[in-house]
Amino acid sequence: MIEAIDISKSYGSLRVLDNVSISLSDSEITAIVGPSGAGKTTLLQIIGALDRPDSGEVKYDGTSVFGLSDRKLSSLRNRNIGFVFQFHQLLPEFSLIENVIMPALIRGVSVKEAMDRARYLCDYLGISHRLSHRPAQLSGGECQRGAVARALMNNPSIILADEPTGSLDSHNRAELHRLFFDIRRDMGASFAIVTHDESLAADCDKIVYLRDGVVDHIEQRNQSLNGKESDI
Repeated sequence: MIEAIDISKSYGSLRVLDNVSISLSDSEITAIVGPSGAGKTTLLQIIGALDRPDSGEVKYDGTSVFGLSDRKLSSLRNRNIGFVFQFHQLLPEFSLIENVIMPALIRGVSVKEAMDRARYLCDYLGISHRLSHRPAQLSGGECQRGAVARALMNNPSIILADEPTGSLDSHNRAELHRLFFDIRRDMGASFAIVTHDESLAADCDKIVYLRDGVVDHIEQRNQSLNGKESDI
């Protein structure tokens, strides 16, 4: 589904990524791991077309994304990619449901259709009783579930998550961890997750180990949970 081919990126004299190539398959959960400064977040941002590489290309279903116009690239991000960050990035002045529906409104979906989809997702994620609350009135776990609902709003083919459990306590980490596998099972979404959480990485289908801006090795675990309950 997605190929990152010979990706290199520098900031000044600092070489962050050096000819990195990875592929992400349909309905696959991939962990991207490595020490701080290995280039994990930069790689995720380039895969998500939030940043451009100095060289190399990213292909979605065979289409080179950085050859697209800015308008078409924005549309691809909006329709095909969901983002979840370590800190939920919900807008504080809006309610939970208003935050969740934003990607759909940007896409041009009617408010009614967007609201219906948001209510379904929030019910699925166990936060339907908090729809009118603003982020400051929600727990950290509820905010992060809201961020996941927002990422799922346009039914993307892949969710890119950057340390999504990093700001949560152990209980909420375990709950969000389980939800990723449930979402893959029920909705067919792929995930690429930058994480320091060893238990999350160990349960993924594939682990990409980065070190000093290069792929140290890739572990294909061949333990797809698609269509099955996870044992987390």
